[in-house]
Amino acid sequence: MTDFSEAMAVASSGMKAQANRLRHVSENIANTDTPGYHRKTVSFQEVIDAGRTTGAVETGRVQLDQTALPRIYDPTNPLADETGHFDGSNVNLLIEIADAREAQRSYEANLKMFDQVRQMSSALMDLLRK
Repeated sequence: MTDFSEAMAVASSGMKAQANRLRHVSENIANTDTPGYHRKTVSFQEVIDAGRTTGAVETGRVQLDQTALPRIYDPTNPLADETGHFDGSNVNLLIEIADAREAQRSYEANLKMFDQVRQMSSALMDLLRK
């Protein structure tokens, strides 16, 4: 039974990691028009337990995209400098939507794996009862 629980733990960690990624993508989309906002990115790393790899993943530290912020000309903006420019956001909606779709599909794949393991475990329990 430990193989089943380990497989469920791996799938569960994948769902948690993708949910965290999706949260940061949502923050990026919400701040698309926020002046000076840097896009947040998150990486994944493998979980190591007692010196051995478990197959589970977790999110690493959140990093800010260091791509240069676009300079926007709008002399009426209160943030504009003496030349009429201010720093915009380096969030690209097309990239964020693609990241959101990828996170969603990865979450769904982990959910299917979790469900398959649950069904196999249930079927095994039914066989053992007979």
